[in-house]
Amino acid sequence: MESEKKLKVVQIGIRHEHAPGKILTLKGFPNIFEIAGYVDEADFGYSANFSGSYRPHLYEGLRRLTLDEVWSIPDLDAAIVEVPNLDLVPMAMRCVEHGVAMHLDKPAGEELGPYAKLLDECRKRGVPLQMGYMFRGNPAFQYCLRAIREGVLGEIISIEADMNHCYGGEEYQKYIAHFRGGIMFNLGCHLIDFVVAALGRPTAVTGFLRSAPGDPPETKNRSLAVLEYPEALVTLRASARAGGGDPGRLMRIIGTKGSFTFSPVERFDGKPVEIEARFTQGSGSFPAGTHRLSFPVQKDRYVAQLTELGKIVRGEMANPYTYDHDLLVHEVTLAAANYIEWK
Repeated sequence: MESEKKLKVVQIGIRHEHAPGKILTLKGFPNIFEIAGYVDEADFGYSANFSGSYRPHLYEGLRRLTLDEVWSIPDLDAAIVEVPNLDLVPMAMRCVEHGVAMHLDKPAGEELGPYAKLLDECRKRGVPLQMGYMFRGNPAFQYCLRAIREGVLGEIISIEADMNHCYGGEEYQKYIAHFRGGIMFNLGCHLIDFVVAALGRPTAVTGFLRSAPGDPPETKNRSLAVLEYPEALVTLRASARAGGGDPGRLMRIIGTKGSFTFSPVERFDGKPVEIEARFTQGSGSFPAGTHRLSFPVQKDRYVAQLTELGKIVRGEMANPYTYDHDLLVHEVTLAAANYIEWK
């Protein structure tokens, strides 16, 4: 996994939900990443964030920087942008203006226009941008993506998935209430990134945003989105009040030849994610019947993607996700979260 040259990075923002995980990845692989410092967005104000993810102690011993100091760092390879959700795109635009490549967390704001402008500027200036959808480095999701594209399951009839959870308590519910699109906006985008990569542009997108029983109506913490395709229906769910403990989340993909089902969809307990594959007839290397597929154990959610960022920045590979793909993912996300009507 060691690269010829370390990726010299800064982390801009420490209050996004994924910020602690990103800095732990950077610190945990000193043979891959050189951390030039971090920026605390409290220095210039910040929007709504989930303070349950705030871990300031993780930055002890690292150099605290101002934004002006970031732009003057010699040989800086990339910025890991981890400011709160609604500040992500404006901060990314500042990176582009200074010619700094970036890993940008999600979601890309509550409007389509500013994000489209950001991507256009990246394209014009040749600035790499990698979106931080968390299943891009997940071996099971990437296997499913290849299998769908190669027709292993035949024609896809349906995909159903969820991003349900039960963490964060009452503070998380108040946090989600800051977004008109609720939890579908905040978490559904991860699933939408996968679906769009697998099936492309849907013909229709319908979102249903609700509050869990007992929560205020503005707390859209229970949601469903339906993405329609010529031959497939996709249903995506997200809830912050999932009972019975952590349900592990779910992915089920059904085609004309077979199906894949797995839950949990990721794990970091030293055990592998396993897919149950069922085939009514042989397909590719699969004979008819039920099979269990085990994937390499993940110790870190982010290292594969951030290592890939280094290769993109150094010109060793093209970003496998295009600007057009990223824009479509955000358009679908906004429609699924009822910010825009699908056209």
